[in-house]
Amino acid sequence: MVPMTTPARRPAAAPQGGAARHGAPPSRLDPEIAARLKRTPDGLLPAIAQQYDTGEVLMLGWMDDEALHRTLTTGRCTYWSRSRQEYWVKGDTSGHFQWVKSVALDCDADTVLVKVDQVGAACHTGDRTCFDADVLAVADAPAEDQ
Repeated sequence: MVPMTTPARRPAAAPQGGAARHGAPPSRLDPEIAARLKRTPDGLLPAIAQQYDTGEVLMLGWMDDEALHRTLTTGRCTYWSRSRQEYWVKGDTSGHFQWVKSVALDCDADTVLVKVDQVGAACHTGDRTCFDADVLAVADAPAEDQ
């Protein structure tokens, strides 16, 4: 798990695949963390938001190095909007905040798991989670022994 108290140190150059690719200023993400990340070709990492106390998967967003830095240092989830090409902090316009409880990288360092305390809806549609509306399959309950 990445500690929430990671000191902000400015790297000598923008990290590979980081914020500089889409015109944002160089990232302030700790260079040791930045060096571990495996990003998409456009410099992003998928970020899964999960309710910290229930395990409920809430949403998937995208973070670049600067969004991850902001998430680690502010205690609020910051994402990169691929459609608007700008940062957005969950809750700034909707009032549906995500208060960060922990941040972890997966074993390949290509996905971030952010455990949050979600206030209000996580989905832009107003639903609690982005994964309620279109369930593709449900496993049958195991048959009881007779």
